[in-house]
Amino acid sequence: MRWRDAAELVRLPAALTVPGDSLAGAAAAGWPCGARTAALPVASACLYWAGMALNDWADRDLDATERPERPIPSGRVRPGEALALAGGLTAAGLGAAAVAGRRPLGVAAALAATVWAYDVVAKPTPAGPAVMATTRFLDVLMGAAGRRAGLVPATVMGAHTLAVTAVSRGEVHGTTPDQGRAAVATTVAAAAGAALAPGRVRVPVVALAATYAAAVLPAQADVVRRPDAATARRATGVGIRGMVPLQAALLAGHGAVAAAVGLLAAVPLARLGARAVSPT
Repeated sequence: MRWRDAAELVRLPAALTVPGDSLAGAAAAGWPCGARTAALPVASACLYWAGMALNDWADRDLDATERPERPIPSGRVRPGEALALAGGLTAAGLGAAAVAGRRPLGVAAALAATVWAYDVVAKPTPAGPAVMATTRFLDVLMGAAGRRAGLVPATVMGAHTLAVTAVSRGEVHGTTPDQGRAAVATTVAAAAGAALAPGRVRVPVVALAATYAAAVLPAQADVVRRPDAATARRATGVGIRGMVPLQAALLAGHGAVAAAVGLLAAVPLARLGARAVSPT
């Protein structure tokens, strides 16, 4: 397995959209893990990559028909290699969480179990979007070391993920206008939740929440007008990248303005990285 094929398999650059989860949870809870919080974005990224590898392993037969260019159906990565990589990355993620402490490790274990349950069991079922939303909820809560103070940002990120995942189900065969309307309503609610969440700083958080809404809403509104597969794919991609300004808003609300600004650099980096590892 070449590194480029492995990078494509795990959607390497897309992991830049997950470190903000645990950081937002940690900021809301008053940084309960102290300096050890630095290990949690690593845990988030490893578990995200594990989920991507496992996703392609579980979908290998479907991808052979719908997306034959992907690493497994194209023959560039063997199914066993993808499954082993998913297992190794899961172990690495749990190891990183353990550095932060027992409570974050407990949440990380629940997160890892939910990731595997989504890819192997829940994804094609009606419960799929809710299970995926739970992974982001737990990712934020991991940063808060399971404390109640992390529930608000965890709920905001979970709601956004629910809407994005529901729209993503139409990436191949299209979706419905009602699904687009639900996504629009959820984005408005998530932006309001971030802007109004308890915290010490108001002006930056409102600006970042507005940035998030402005980035995500137009693509979701397009789904209402034109719910075809191409529009659903675009809205999904925009929604995934939109997680970063939403995380930044949640961080800024608790005084971590510098971290929020630094997090925003992940958006152009993710785009550049996606082009670098995409198949030629």
